[in-house]
Amino acid sequence: MKSSLTLIAIFVAFNLFGQDLIEFRGVDRSGYYPDTGLLKQWPKTGPELLLKIEGVGKGFSAPIVANNTIYVTGIKEDSIDILSAFNFKAELLWDLPYGRSWTRSYIDSRSTPTYSDGNIYVSSGTGQLACVGAQTGKLIWKVDAVQKYAGEIHRHGDAEAPLVVGDIVAYLVGGEENTMVAFNKYTGEEVWKCKSLGGAKSYASPSLIVHNGRKIILAQTTDNLIGIEAENGEILWSYNLIQYHVKSQGVGGNTNPPLYHNGEIFVTSGYDHPGLMFSLSDDGNEIELKWKNETLDNHHGGVVVVDGNIYGANWQHNSKGKWASVNWESGRTNWETEFVNKGSIITADNMLYLYEEKRGNVALAEPSADELKIVSSFTIEEGAGPHWAHPAIYNGKLFIRHGNVLMIYNISE
Repeated sequence: MKSSLTLIAIFVAFNLFGQDLIEFRGVDRSGYYPDTGLLKQWPKTGPELLLKIEGVGKGFSAPIVANNTIYVTGIKEDSIDILSAFNFKAELLWDLPYGRSWTRSYIDSRSTPTYSDGNIYVSSGTGQLACVGAQTGKLIWKVDAVQKYAGEIHRHGDAEAPLVVGDIVAYLVGGEENTMVAFNKYTGEEVWKCKSLGGAKSYASPSLIVHNGRKIILAQTTDNLIGIEAENGEILWSYNLIQYHVKSQGVGGNTNPPLYHNGEIFVTSGYDHPGLMFSLSDDGNEIELKWKNETLDNHHGGVVVVDGNIYGANWQHNSKGKWASVNWESGRTNWETEFVNKGSIITADNMLYLYEEKRGNVALAEPSADELKIVSSFTIEEGAGPHWAHPAIYNGKLFIRHGNVLMIYNISE
């Protein structure tokens, strides 16, 4: 019953605040997708492959689907991030170069598009923020946000999925002058900006929470977790995260959108940084550390919460990790186990979807506090490079992107 109530609450929030908002990692960037009537077991060879789209460009970003159109970023020519739109016949409707890609390390696109009110919002690897007409593919506005606001990008580039809140696009810039800037989503004009607390722009995309009716943006720089008033950019509180970055590797590498549930916030990244649970005050003006967990240090594949337990992969080193579950309330580790390697995770219809990053194993699992209960699995054979793009689910279909190839599977009953 607790699980059902949690899912109902999330779905109500989705209906109230996000009907016209489609973004990275589903509802509230939580890894939860509201689809129901999905398969509880797959054939031995995996679910039916409905469509394969080649030529989406090199990328680690995930696709989104709006109005029966697929939007995805990729690199098709040197040093340029390109936004593409495809139909469900694998036909390219349009593509648009929109910004300079990151060229210093891991040279693939990073930003998952965000859809709102007929437009697509997307960021380049070097911090250029663009608004594009979803049907036309025409550039509506663009701002070189990191350069204009004296921002600073951490060592592996800008991986942000722009955050739309009502009529603004909130965008982290980092650096010594500003933390975040909000732009009018229709015109690109500045609406507000908030002061710097120090630290560069890290890899985690910001997220919006609605806490006792108050809209708060959660942002992470290399140094801090920060709560920002969505209406005016006022910084409500901050918590120093870099104090836990005790190894020389991964310092400043805050990687995942936080999870919000029942007035509490869970933050995790790799590199032996502990998972941290915070309690928010009723008015949202303060946070307090509730517990630390040393097991679930997710590298960059995200985590989910189902029926009071957190699930995700942890970090042993950059190319290896296990899978784990932690109790939301107590911070106690439920289990830690091998499944080929670490990777990304999402949830839908009370099931877990794991996408292992090294060999491309995709697994369907039942949530359990006792063990990792894998029901079915198959392996992605198409594409090249690390399997770092997060999976997504839209209209009963599972979307898996591997490099230059996007695969769409039927997972409906």
